[in-house]
Amino acid sequence: MGNDLRDKIAFSLIPGIGNANSKKLIAHFGNIKNVFGASKNELLKVPGIGPQLANEILDKSVFDYADEEVGFVEKNKIDVYFLLDKNYPERLKHCEDSPVILYFKGTCDLNRQKVLSIVGTRNATQYGKDRCNELVKGLSSNGHNPLIVSGLAYGVDVCAHKAAIKNGLSTIGVLGHGLQMMYPASHRQAARDIINSGGGLLTEFSSKSKLDPSNFVKRNRIIAGMADATIVVESGQKGGSLITADIANSYNRDVFAFPGRVNDKQSIGCNRLIKTNRAALIENVSDLEYILGWEKESDKKIIQKQLFVELNPDEQIVLDVLKSAEALSVDVICLKSNFPMSKVSSILLKLEFSGMVKSMPGKIYGLG
Repeated sequence: MGNDLRDKIAFSLIPGIGNANSKKLIAHFGNIKNVFGASKNELLKVPGIGPQLANEILDKSVFDYADEEVGFVEKNKIDVYFLLDKNYPERLKHCEDSPVILYFKGTCDLNRQKVLSIVGTRNATQYGKDRCNELVKGLSSNGHNPLIVSGLAYGVDVCAHKAAIKNGLSTIGVLGHGLQMMYPASHRQAARDIINSGGGLLTEFSSKSKLDPSNFVKRNRIIAGMADATIVVESGQKGGSLITADIANSYNRDVFAFPGRVNDKQSIGCNRLIKTNRAALIENVSDLEYILGWEKESDKKIIQKQLFVELNPDEQIVLDVLKSAEALSVDVICLKSNFPMSKVSSILLKLEFSGMVKSMPGKIYGLG
């Protein structure tokens, strides 16, 4: 594993490479070893790879940096997920700008059947904290066991993490820096609690990365891409949670927002998301269940397979997509059908009830 891990980390650390060019190189050469073994002329044939970047790839000094990082991750028992790895988060893999590498400290399954991102202002009011706590408590009380994802920042983020732990749900903190530190420092205990409760910390940044404010904006795409839906609890006129909501919309994921009074500064962003149809209004967990097609565990019934089921055109499209493979993740179904997550979830639920579709661990579906 050593050399393979070293190659993956070295590839991700090439100066100026970026995620888009990384994926072009992998697509062109097939694997990392072929990239590092290519000549300059061969590298220049890849769209987007100019002379400067080609020279950076040919400069093998990046392996010294990678050796240090390998030592860090092995010493601290950190998992490294490369884009081509089977254990790379499936939902995130299908996002165009997904990170080529992820560092994870924890024990939970990143491909949980249900994953929700909860974000909001750093200056959360009591109203916002109450909405967050009640939502997470409602999810647990209704028998759902989603993975709760947030950014471990002040306000709504840390409230969501703590609420998840209190209600027995696993939670993931997505960081804007490497795992050698914690920012804000006051959240070190919260980070330990997250890991000790069966969750984890996730980042695309190596231990040598500098603390850069722009990285916290960059990590928002991971928060959005990891989840089936993003829930904005409170937001002012501007803020990272609105960026996360916009990214989630661009990924064709569902977005929800709690409404607030028109004169509340911390509700301006949420109210605007709802008003401009960029988020569905949410008041409680029932709204989430209805739109996402999540059924209460207590309401589940065994439904026998129907011999004859009349399907509408949208349902037929989803069924045809499933016929093209033995099993597909819900993200792939969304991509191939060009339907949003909420519609696909609702259709899959109906098809599952009719016995035409079966669900499997990791939000994977196949024909019944």
